[in-house]
Amino acid sequence: MKRFAQSLLLLLLLPLLIHAQEKVDLEMIYKIKQEGLKKSQIENISFYLTDYSGDRLTGSEGIQRAREWIVEEMNQFGLENVRIESFGEFGKGWNLRKSYVALTSPYYQTFIGTPKAWSAGTDGLQKAEVILIKIDEESDLEQYKGKLAGKVVTTDNVNEYEVSFDPLAKRYTDEELENIAMASSPRQRGNWTEADLARWRKRRQLRNLTGTFFKEEGVLAVLTGSGQFGTVRSSGSSYKLDDEPGVPEMLLTTEHHGRIVRLLQHDVKVEVEIEIDNEFNTDDPNGYNVIGEIPGTDKELKDEVVMIGAHLDSWLGGTGAADNASGCIVMMEAMRILKAIGAEPKRTVKIGLWGGEEQGLYGSRGYVRDYLGDRTTMKLKPGHEKFSAYYNVDNGTGKIRGIYLQENDMVRPIFEAWFEPFRDMGASTISVRRTGGTDHLSYDAVGLPGFQFIQDPIEYGRGYHTNMDTYERLLMNDMKHNAVIVAALVYHTAMRKNLLARKPLPEPQKER
Repeated sequence: MKRFAQSLLLLLLLPLLIHAQEKVDLEMIYKIKQEGLKKSQIENISFYLTDYSGDRLTGSEGIQRAREWIVEEMNQFGLENVRIESFGEFGKGWNLRKSYVALTSPYYQTFIGTPKAWSAGTDGLQKAEVILIKIDEESDLEQYKGKLAGKVVTTDNVNEYEVSFDPLAKRYTDEELENIAMASSPRQRGNWTEADLARWRKRRQLRNLTGTFFKEEGVLAVLTGSGQFGTVRSSGSSYKLDDEPGVPEMLLTTEHHGRIVRLLQHDVKVEVEIEIDNEFNTDDPNGYNVIGEIPGTDKELKDEVVMIGAHLDSWLGGTGAADNASGCIVMMEAMRILKAIGAEPKRTVKIGLWGGEEQGLYGSRGYVRDYLGDRTTMKLKPGHEKFSAYYNVDNGTGKIRGIYLQENDMVRPIFEAWFEPFRDMGASTISVRRTGGTDHLSYDAVGLPGFQFIQDPIEYGRGYHTNMDTYERLLMNDMKHNAVIVAALVYHTAMRKNLLARKPLPEPQKER
């Protein structure tokens, strides 16, 4: 009984002992804070990744402009081996030259609209009657045969507007952070059941059949409601090389789309003007990442890697400021800070700014496949055993308040120690939960420690993927805070004696 009590006591004290043993370099944290909070380059980087670059749709001139500037800037920081690197084939490039949509009958009203990415063009300014259709099953298409040529079509699928009595922006309260830290209700996003997949496949099949039908019937354009309160939430058509462009499609705010539907439901004739002037590019079907590094200095550990990253691509309409220029800004600034203070990490520290995240984590998955391991076969590359951790930022501009451990209990005492110096900055929440939806999953999928931070939501849900996701959404002080924390965590990961502990290697993943 005595031996059992001693064993139990040791088990309870073990996390505290590990915590106490984990080294925290307070002098280096002081230097990081001084550089990051007093000599920040956050505003300059923010300008170039938003206003200067424009939208950064994968395969567009905007993302190419951003990549070229980033390479120049990271070379100025003093990073090494900075390069633009292909992650493999993506599909068509697409650039928008001009777009316009307006109600012309029963009266004139300029509408807020953004073309669907990879939409076909309208061959100049077109004016046409709008027809309201309803298609729930394939059999519903038959009633519209011979009736849609030269018309603009829309459906009655209007997003219902709900008045919100909550503030537009918010920070996590202590109570909310405490709840996030609890393991009892794990946060899981993107875990679809077979029933979910079946419904999704059925909707996709009907959407494809409808698109083909519209093209065969000579439909001029499609108007779709997407987003509300003056915002348009972007989405895309097919970017695959072999897919022919469908009918031109314009996305409207819920309010403007709803007005068209209500007029038609009351038998009022509706006409619109619409123009989409675009350009496809099939000369280079590849997608690209931007990579840079600070080489390790320890002769035994320099081949081991710590990596940070964020996705560079965005949707069109806005400039992808919160999603996810903000993550790229923070990660670039973290690397700049480490170089500016003369940090000499034992392990090599790398940064990856990914393309194609919005279409399926293409950039980070391609990098992991080429250098670390294949998630579909679980065949591992030599770099896998020398990889310590990947840190990702992709939850907007809000302050980092802690970190999700992705169910890796083994690293809890380490992060508790590393976050302690930032408790007075409001960042100390350690959650064992999983979180999804972004590039850390590419690393987690091959059994490597991949982490996403807990961030204040601010107004992320209202603005991401919309025409309002612009420079104005960025909170400069929050991003300075974030860059300091990332730089400190990366430095400590690069300096510790051992790699971070890993979960067991997962089963191979099937492609959906």
